[in-house]
Amino acid sequence: MMHQTQNVPSISRGHGPTDPSGPTVSRGHGPSDPSDPTVSRGHGPIVGRATGHELGLPGDVEACHALLARGSKSFAAAALLLPRRVRDPAAVLYAFCRVADDAVDLSDDEGRVDRLRERLDRVYSGHGLRGPVERAFAGVVRRHALPERVFSALLEGFSWDVAPRRYATISDTTAYAARVASTVGAAMTAIMGSRQPHMVARACDLGLAMQLTNIARDVGEDAASGRLYLPLDWLAEEGVDAHAFLRAPRGSLAGVSRVVRRLLDVADGLYLRADAGIAALPADVRPAIYAARFIYADIGRVIRENRADSVTSRAVVPGVRKAALLGRAMLASWSSPTAALFDPPAPEITFLVDAIAHPGNPGEDG
Repeated sequence: MMHQTQNVPSISRGHGPTDPSGPTVSRGHGPSDPSDPTVSRGHGPIVGRATGHELGLPGDVEACHALLARGSKSFAAAALLLPRRVRDPAAVLYAFCRVADDAVDLSDDEGRVDRLRERLDRVYSGHGLRGPVERAFAGVVRRHALPERVFSALLEGFSWDVAPRRYATISDTTAYAARVASTVGAAMTAIMGSRQPHMVARACDLGLAMQLTNIARDVGEDAASGRLYLPLDWLAEEGVDAHAFLRAPRGSLAGVSRVVRRLLDVADGLYLRADAGIAALPADVRPAIYAARFIYADIGRVIRENRADSVTSRAVVPGVRKAALLGRAMLASWSSPTAALFDPPAPEITFLVDAIAHPGNPGEDG
């Protein structure tokens, strides 16, 4: 499930984070007319008309900003560094994901994921839109040609939360993170006007890193809800029985802590690879994306300082530290891309790279 952001990446309980956007409309690999009413569903264009204002009705975008401010102090802080052209669609995307995540986490309705699919259908058809978030989001997906299959993957990740699903290997955990976090990074890259496969891949890496950080931070909280995202084979290597851990989380602290450290090591590698993509973004958005990246990675530092004990404690990055990281982000914005920019995408995110780089192709989820 999207784990709740530090209060992030995450859009997650809201896991989500990630790289926000620009005003151009790209339906393939180039800009198109903002008045174009078609919306890409990932299987070709579909007609859908927005109501009133370009991003919904007057006041709709402001309502989305209010959700961002309440839901994630870390992302809200990073968003302050975004130019207005990027800040508004980023807030709308966050709001849609936040509302969807809450609909899963705060409801016992067995059909709650089906209700979210109905909401997504309304957004992409442009008919029967309900409330400020749906109206504004319909404008964003039209304006930036965001394929529906990206958000269908997000809802698939939410359905895995409802199950709840277990994850046998790190690849399985990564596939989950791709759905609940990299989807957002991929969408935000398109919003910024960068549909090149390597740029989408690095944005997805950042989403993976943030989600793995969320998972490492929320082990105890997830266990209390009967959820476990740590790879089962890693737990077994540390002598931790998953069923016994869920019954009594405090009884396996040493072994679980070693798995948490291992997960953070994977996240650290993904952050470093994502840096190459951030450095290649338009100059006016780099500070905000670096800020989100540094604040999220710092959650991992706090976890390690707490002996990687995410069962009896929860890592928090203090406000003073966040302010220092915002300054670091401004300096990092002068960095140049490294060769890692063109590293091939992880198998678990390939379907997202294809969806954004080639929005007219049906594709298949990874």
